[in-house]
Amino acid sequence: MIFKSRTVRFATTASLALLIGGLAACGNGTTPAPDTTNATSEPAASASSDVEGEVLIDGSSTVFPISEAMAEEFGIENPGVNVTVNLSGSGGGFKKFCADETDISNASRPIKDEEAALCEEAGIEFIEIPVAYDGLTVVVNPDNDWAQCLTVDQLNAMWSPEAEEAGVSNWNQVDPSFPDQALALFGPGSDSGTFDYFTEAVNGDGGVSRGDYQASEDDNLIVNGVQSEVGGIGYFGYAYYEENKASLQSAQIQNEAGECIAPTFETIADGSYNPMSRPLFYYVKLSSYEEKPQVKAFADYMIDPANGGLIADVGYIPLPDEDVSASQARLTEKKTGKDPQ
Repeated sequence: MIFKSRTVRFATTASLALLIGGLAACGNGTTPAPDTTNATSEPAASASSDVEGEVLIDGSSTVFPISEAMAEEFGIENPGVNVTVNLSGSGGGFKKFCADETDISNASRPIKDEEAALCEEAGIEFIEIPVAYDGLTVVVNPDNDWAQCLTVDQLNAMWSPEAEEAGVSNWNQVDPSFPDQALALFGPGSDSGTFDYFTEAVNGDGGVSRGDYQASEDDNLIVNGVQSEVGGIGYFGYAYYEENKASLQSAQIQNEAGECIAPTFETIADGSYNPMSRPLFYYVKLSSYEEKPQVKAFADYMIDPANGGLIADVGYIPLPDEDVSASQARLTEKKTGKDPQ
């Protein structure tokens, strides 16, 4: 079975540059790479400790650790607020969001045109907030001593629909220099924003992939799969690699300059880890932000620059201060829709 979801087009390296440029333009400032070396995990105290009620969040498994960490610290300052964070993938989260079932939707890719149309049909306006940067990480079994640096072409030879049609099932079919070792593929399902981003970067068409791999929306199952197979390979967000790097290897990726680059805080932030660097988002329902004080308080808390240490603590790259200011402006000015200017 070959996966083909409705196509979404967004750039790889360019997406970071455009996002940074757009946010900086809104904030009227220049945007240096974020400095995570001095990031503190001490969150800002909330000024809304008297608020009460529910905040319902769903969506990306990649963004889940950020929301979970924020919810835990926010709850200390706001014990009357119950923040529920679920995960069903970026696509699954948008389905619930546009069906008026959640207040905030986490996403590891921008909302698609057809998803925005569903929200519009349902009368749901939203505010798009970039919250962090991530490096999509390709992982292999710790006993793998041949896939130290992979090219996009090699990844395409594993993951494209043509690879399934050709029956590619061994590493030596990907590259003759690789050993005679069974290829075991693990990755997120087609509802995942990580799936969309990876297939865009690797196969040139977001949502197009071979379908005969072991798919899961639970990144822990991908970790377990790669750990259990010598020829295993999978992909997910950088934070999950950081959590499991004692039992997995990350493959370096050959970037556009022909350099083999490993995912790190620095290479993700400076854009050299391309084409696998990407922005992460959360989407706030306008009516919830306006009518539910607890949602407004939590949304503001998530983008407070004083809480950037929580983002770093779970393995992601906080936005530069200038971009945080521009994201805050989107909230306070209630700029709705995709990539508002």
